[in-house]
Amino acid sequence: MPPESSGKPARGEGPILAVADRTGPRRGPSEPTGPRRGPSEPTGPRRGSSRRRFLAAAAAAAGAGLTVGGARSSFAIGDRSLFRFARLSLAGLPDPRPTALRRLAWEIVRRTSLATASEPAEIRLADPNLFRYPFLVLSGDRGFALPSEADIARLRRHITYGGFLLIDSAEGRAGGGFDDSVRRLLAQTLPGELPIRIPDGHVLWKSFYVLHGAPGRIIAAPYLEGVERDRRLAVVYTQNDLGGALARDGFGRWEHDVIPGGDDQREEAFRLGINLVMYALCLDYKTEQAHIDYILRTRRLPR
Repeated sequence: MPPESSGKPARGEGPILAVADRTGPRRGPSEPTGPRRGPSEPTGPRRGSSRRRFLAAAAAAAGAGLTVGGARSSFAIGDRSLFRFARLSLAGLPDPRPTALRRLAWEIVRRTSLATASEPAEIRLADPNLFRYPFLVLSGDRGFALPSEADIARLRRHITYGGFLLIDSAEGRAGGGFDDSVRRLLAQTLPGELPIRIPDGHVLWKSFYVLHGAPGRIIAAPYLEGVERDRRLAVVYTQNDLGGALARDGFGRWEHDVIPGGDDQREEAFRLGINLVMYALCLDYKTEQAHIDYILRTRRLPR
């Protein structure tokens, strides 16, 4: 007659096996019971092994619960966490350069560590999602009717709360119908704060690239204008058709010639677009970084 189990669970067996052994048939007094244990020897599975099995089972159960119940939506990860341009959609003002912002978004991903959404949004001032977009773009090549007072108030609130507005004229010349409409819009949106020329020493010119001009498809005005709110540029206005220099069709061909500087001027236009985005998101942190040598000398820190 083969000897029966000693009642001691095999090493690594869990509590269920131990219980099964204890609930088996009782042995008689003459049946072997295996070697006797010392008083300090455990009578069940080892504690460390049991804890490891418990943690492994808990992790497996948690994983199974996620699999069965389905993954929950994560709002912190996904398209909402990406930087996305939003072009303001106003009545009677079509987008003159519909591929420009898409191309700029692609260049930002290629040249910087900023993650962007490839497709820009078209947003109306009355849209409740307006405040999800920190970077608004108003572009046009003709005059337009001013929005309603309620919409102007929403634009004012967006700018006041920290939003950034880039205005890009595609008229191909300084002045004109679009320029007139823009200045009337800004006068009502930000009363008493008319756009002025952005000085050459402003941090915008070195927020990512070091620049010395405001090129676009043309150079109708060799400068940028802006409106400051609380010591930050909240509105930047260019009359040089920035989008015209960036626009590229689905076959990879540039849609417009860049005059007078050609490819070099186009590259400068891309750099300006990237500087505008980095400034809108980071403001003036580069004020100190651009002068790091002076700071290190004055603090007497080794380089």
